[in-house]
Amino acid sequence: MSLNRLVEIMRRLRDPETGCEWDSVQSFETIAPYTIEEAYEVADAIHRKDMAGLADELGDLQLQVVFHATMAEEAGHFTLDDVFARICDKMERRHPHIFGDAEHGGHYLWEEIKAAERAADPDPSALSGVALALPALERAQKLQKRAARTGFDWPTIDGPKDKIAEELDEIDRAATHDEREEEVGDLLFAVVNFARFLKVDAEEALRKANRKFEARFRAIEQAPGFTDMSLEQQEELWQREKATHSA
Repeated sequence: MSLNRLVEIMRRLRDPETGCEWDSVQSFETIAPYTIEEAYEVADAIHRKDMAGLADELGDLQLQVVFHATMAEEAGHFTLDDVFARICDKMERRHPHIFGDAEHGGHYLWEEIKAAERAADPDPSALSGVALALPALERAQKLQKRAARTGFDWPTIDGPKDKIAEELDEIDRAATHDEREEEVGDLLFAVVNFARFLKVDAEEALRKANRKFEARFRAIEQAPGFTDMSLEQQEELWQREKATHSA
């Protein structure tokens, strides 16, 4: 089985005497950034509709799972079999209409079961379990949604909309770099809240904006003498490119 082969490869790489000088000294902390990066590369392959690339990236992501599980087994915490057993148990537990005797399912039931699981968490906060490692925009969305479930939310979209204007004013009044950083953070949080009311995924919206900016800039920077142009000339190229691909 391919997974067993990958497990054996990782064990050999991690061998302290005969393994790879890099792989053998890694830790959960040093590998975590690569795990996040590989997840994003999976998403990028999907966006590009690159199925061959997706197969490669899913393999890289699976390697991260095996890497962490191997380190955990070495330390006596858990094994790869434990990882699979836990996700299987969770999927069956959260789909009682498929694997149990519940008559009806759906997303609402999934959320009810998750809420019950959180109730048993030693951290009683409604914000419990929102991972610190999430991208900041995505984490802001999750924090706001969790808080909203308790009733802590604006009654209408005017609340977050007015908050954006308020935060812009506070940025203008900020006197130090630390104050400006704090107020810019508050502004971004308010924008995420506004997007939530519009039912727009802020993380995905920013990804699309990034891709759009990159495509337009790559197009205009090819103009002869681009770096020597005035800002007005560069802006003219930008608006021309924007009009061409917005039509």
